Amino acid sequence: MPRSLPEDDDLPERPFRVADALAQGVEPTTLRRVRFDSPFHGVRVASGAAAGLEARCRALLPVLGDGVVFSHVTALRLFGVDVPWTMEDLAADGAAPHVVTAAAADRPQRQDVIAHRTRQEVLDTTTIRGLPVTTPAQTFVHVAAHLRSPDDIVVLGDAMMRHARELTSPTELARLAARTRKVKGIAQVRAQIPRLRPGTDSVTETRTRLQLTDANLPCPLVNATIRLADGTYVKRCDLLYPEHRVVIEYDGDQHRTDRGQWREDVRRRRWVQELGYQVVVAVGDDLTRNGGVRPGGVVGRVRPLLDRAPTPVPAGTPETVVVPYRATI
Repeated sequence: MPRSLPEDDDLPERPFRVADALAQGVEPTTLRRVRFDSPFHGVRVASGAAAGLEARCRALLPVLGDGVVFSHVTALRLFGVDVPWTMEDLAADGAAPHVVTAAAADRPQRQDVIAHRTRQEVLDTTTIRGLPVTTPAQTFVHVAAHLRSPDDIVVLGDAMMRHARELTSPTELARLAARTRKVKGIAQVRAQIPRLRPGTDSVTETRTRLQLTDANLPCPLVNATIRLADGTYVKRCDLLYPEHRVVIEYDGDQHRTDRGQWREDVRRRRWVQELGYQVVVAVGDDLTRNGGVRPGGVVGRVRPLLDRAPTPVPAGTPETVVVPYRATI
């Protein structure tokens, strides 16, 4: 005889399949109680337990096969990587999760997930807090192949190699892209990998760099450090042209809301100026949503500084050295 699920039963504390509960004799009316949510067809969780992407992915696991892993924009969010702005709708909290399989037989036939099948013989996977997911490099290849703009591919690649947390490297991305075959858009992905730079702090820093290089200016160093000759730390620069002694800094909202950081930035910028460097500050108004160039923006201010010889450093100015950013992967 079907049994009711007791109120203090442990089963609702984790996601479970409706089919398994019914097979254990739980009454269907019990599974329709308000104490349960149904985030996906055939799945029940305790009410409120499937809030947020990671919880939703855990709720989906019981009805996914062993050969299915989370991928594409879902994987990006699980890794904590900025989702390309053209794909933000696909990555919203309530959007269907993306998964991928290597075998056609493993591909889920469900309306509440977006299921992909890879053409690769080997699918690179890992786990994030117990969730099966494509590796950072594999995720980059999957998502980048769908991006139309070359600059968007660079922005995505940079986002996976942040100064704060490098998830992969240009070498690993190039290796995986080279072995990827018969995927529309993969040729453009391969072509853009040499433009990636590890060590950025934000999308806007990457967009600023791309404005400069797209305008046929040299590529600046990313997150290089200026030190005195005795090793004393002066400043880590967003972008730097060491030969011309030009520093480019991007000021985001945190400089407006965090007055302590703002004061520290002003102090260090004054210091590098005293050491003979010129500082160009870029702000949000210098960038369009897709990274386009605004008239009179950062390119117009930097180009004249690179077109002329560097300003001589006044006698007696302490000597400085530039230490390029060193990737950790």
